[in-house]
Amino acid sequence: MKAYLLDAAVAQYVHDHSTKPDPLLEELAKETAEVAGERAEMQISPDQGVFLTMITQLVAPAVAVEVGTFTGYSSLCIARGLSGGRLHCFDVSEEWTSIARRYWAEAGVAHRVTLTLGPALETLAAFDQTVDLAFLDADKGNYPGYYELLMDRMRPGGLIVVDNTLRRGYVADPAHDEATTVEIRQFNDLVIEDPRVTVLMLPVADGMTMIRKN
Repeated sequence: MKAYLLDAAVAQYVHDHSTKPDPLLEELAKETAEVAGERAEMQISPDQGVFLTMITQLVAPAVAVEVGTFTGYSSLCIARGLSGGRLHCFDVSEEWTSIARRYWAEAGVAHRVTLTLGPALETLAAFDQTVDLAFLDADKGNYPGYYELLMDRMRPGGLIVVDNTLRRGYVADPAHDEATTVEIRQFNDLVIEDPRVTVLMLPVADGMTMIRKN
């Protein structure tokens, strides 16, 4: 449970009153923890998974994009929320996304997902479809580049959801000048100063920002 910003008792209460992951998602989380070690922290939390499925159901995208797929938890949640649309995943790792492929197939959603491997600044630049919904959860230093590529393709009223935007709360403390924290802080400033969007930052897990193109 990622609840860096909440009192432990409040975090447990939120957890207890949120829909739980089904056995397949639990199995995926367990396998990720076993094979990825400390890197398993890159996987979103169960409450974020519920959030992504619900947002997908509400937006009902024809075209959804995910930048940063890892072992597939978030993509599985998005794909399950689709109602006729398609999810396009962009990642660099054949190793990690091979796990994602297995779980997409087991969940019966593989036909809804297209995976493109390679540096996303290049592969996303070649993507020529209008995007309705995007989830960004990749290398933080390239967030601004991914953001601009997504905005260029996002329809008016489309939604970008960005993960890790509170960096365990470090972004609010100027004394924290570790590189990733600085990168996230700079990205947050870039977004809030962008006149093209409406922004809401949510204290969910490690921070999730909703960015609607005006």
